[in-house]
Amino acid sequence: MVFGGIQKLTLLDYPDRTACTLFTIGCNFACPFCQNAPLVRPTGKEQTFVASEILDFLKTRQGLLDGVCISGGEPLIYEDLGAFIDKVKALGFYVKLDTNGSYPLRLKELAESDRIDYVAMDIKNTPEKYPQTIGLPEYDVSPIEESIAFLCSGAIPYEFRTTVVRSFHTQDDLLTIARWISGADKYFLQGFVDSGEILQNGLTAYSNADLRRLLDSVKKELPVTELRGV
Repeated sequence: MVFGGIQKLTLLDYPDRTACTLFTIGCNFACPFCQNAPLVRPTGKEQTFVASEILDFLKTRQGLLDGVCISGGEPLIYEDLGAFIDKVKALGFYVKLDTNGSYPLRLKELAESDRIDYVAMDIKNTPEKYPQTIGLPEYDVSPIEESIAFLCSGAIPYEFRTTVVRSFHTQDDLLTIARWISGADKYFLQGFVDSGEILQNGLTAYSNADLRRLLDSVKKELPVTELRGV
């Protein structure tokens, strides 16, 4: 596994736990609004960390942090993710996985083997608008639907979340998503922020006031919906 960054402390990424966040390099999607473009499309000039370096860091955080968030990029592109998580769990940490949901079999295997304790899955857009939203014109959303169904079965604590971009998401889109994940435990709308390192320039965000209006509408369809970061 190859990592492109470490956030040494987060009080937000892992609900109710102090944690660090690890960012894997590489992704099978190319979302134009991705805030981690250097991770998604690395040039080879970025600072990287191998698994052994990450584990050495985690050993210095035993007793200080509760959990480890594994984000990206897309962590599930790595076939050796499970073996890495085994070493993280052996150090006594809870593990949260951030994923785009495109590898349902790997997600199920990690959950059913008790390697992960919490999952945050991105819902990029409505099924019809998924291809354009992830930058893959011919994408079949069947894997996404399989991951949604698995998480909604209650096999593991989870949340769904959508980064809301004015250029890609309308109120009707968010209502369609809410119906798509009907019965979900948690759903968060997150405002888009241009980090300066996104894949496509010129994208615009909704104002906080507009996000709150969107929230009011979506909550009528899916009452568990909340805003995050606003």
